[in-house]
Amino acid sequence: MGFSDLKKQSSLGSLTSKLVKEVEKMNNTAGSGADDRLWKPEMDKSGNGYAVIRFLPAPDGEDLPWVKLFSHAFQGPGGWYIENSLTTLNQKDPVSELNRELWNSGSDKDKETVRKQKRKLSFYSNIYVVKDPANPQNEGKVFLYKFGKKIFDKIMDVMQPEFEDETPINPFDFWQGANFKLKLVKKDGYWNYDKSEFDRPSALLDDDDALEGVWKKQYSLSAITAADQFKSYDDLKKRLDYVLGNKSTRKATVEEETEYDNYAATESKRVTEEEVFQKLEQSYTKSQSVPESTDDDEDDALSYFSKLADM
Repeated sequence: MGFSDLKKQSSLGSLTSKLVKEVEKMNNTAGSGADDRLWKPEMDKSGNGYAVIRFLPAPDGEDLPWVKLFSHAFQGPGGWYIENSLTTLNQKDPVSELNRELWNSGSDKDKETVRKQKRKLSFYSNIYVVKDPANPQNEGKVFLYKFGKKIFDKIMDVMQPEFEDETPINPFDFWQGANFKLKLVKKDGYWNYDKSEFDRPSALLDDDDALEGVWKKQYSLSAITAADQFKSYDDLKKRLDYVLGNKSTRKATVEEETEYDNYAATESKRVTEEEVFQKLEQSYTKSQSVPESTDDDEDDALSYFSKLADM
């Protein structure tokens, strides 16, 4: 699909219904170090965060303006398990199989383990940074943005409004989309996105040539869930057995034996190991005592531990 076709579809509003159908289909389907392509908002000294971003259309040659990715992040006797889940590709995954077995055991203890090891759903989209007070150098640039279900629900709310007097908006549209005002506050120690909202529909830029330039700078989304981003079932099973301390199948490589020591030593320069595990315990306790906790709350904790494991 060329750029002129993209604008034509904007005028017809044909993409909105297509994207809504894709979400419905998705909902019915079972399912390394710092990356300078990724953008993330930052809190100011008062504990609040604010930025204005624009979700961008699907990259050239791709069908959707987002991808979804399932992953796991938890700690066991043998270290950390932080891996992409093969269920993203609708394939069997050893953690999901184990969780299903534990949940069906009827044991409350096993169910607690499943909650700790559950899948995390994340979305990735290309965005254009309109305003970023914490990092003004990001303004006018294209990034990948990782977000959770709460923000995705806000996207769906404007694409498929609840009331008949509300006009559907495709927030990924260059011309008839809308900027997203990202408003963050700290609530119970976690980032909260409840106050975030879409602005009124407007063109991102007035110049189509400039818009095409933005479009050509977008990153591939399909690459995020390409086969090479996932370990094989056997490798994941081996890692899972190691993390869970299954000695009968625990044939650790040198890399596996030293992984935890490496990142723990690096992190100790900034935060004590006791504080790291305290944060993990708080996150897990919160997931038990507050079942309605948001995916974006969990995403903040997950990002923290993923960063540790990537060091």
